[in-house]
Amino acid sequence: MGTKLSFSIAYHPQTDGQTKRTIQTLEDMLRACVLDFKGRSLKSKKLSPKYIGPFQILSKVGPVAYKVALPPNLSMIHDVFHVSQLKKYQPDPSHVLEYEDIALHDLTWEIKPVKIINCQVKQLRQKSIPMVKVIWENLAQEEATWEKEDDMKDNYPELFE
Repeated sequence: MGTKLSFSIAYHPQTDGQTKRTIQTLEDMLRACVLDFKGRSLKSKKLSPKYIGPFQILSKVGPVAYKVALPPNLSMIHDVFHVSQLKKYQPDPSHVLEYEDIALHDLTWEIKPVKIINCQVKQLRQKSIPMVKVIWENLAQEEATWEKEDDMKDNYPELFE
């Protein structure tokens, strides 16, 4: 009585053409997502954190969250913060703490584009994406960002006149 072994090819390094094409399509889609996000990168200085305070910590809410005593003029801000948003206060006896009034009416902030300084076409495998380099209001030229041309034409047509 003999035994017949049947080996699976699931772990074989070679792939068929359809799998290869699917992987290429996924790579293209990921590149397009990265391109779309690059223009709005959170590492840019326009969204860098500003610290105000110091404020007293009232309680620990979770393993990495703290409830902070905020003054009445900041009552519209949620009073629980993640530790990454807090900075340790370095005590200094000569430091006199004076609170600066901050007017908080609308917590949205929009930076308008000033002008387009460069254009290029980002070439993917199956797609070309026209890009424009934009200088933003109140920001240095070094902080200009690459944005998709179509988005800028839709949102700011006056830049292309």
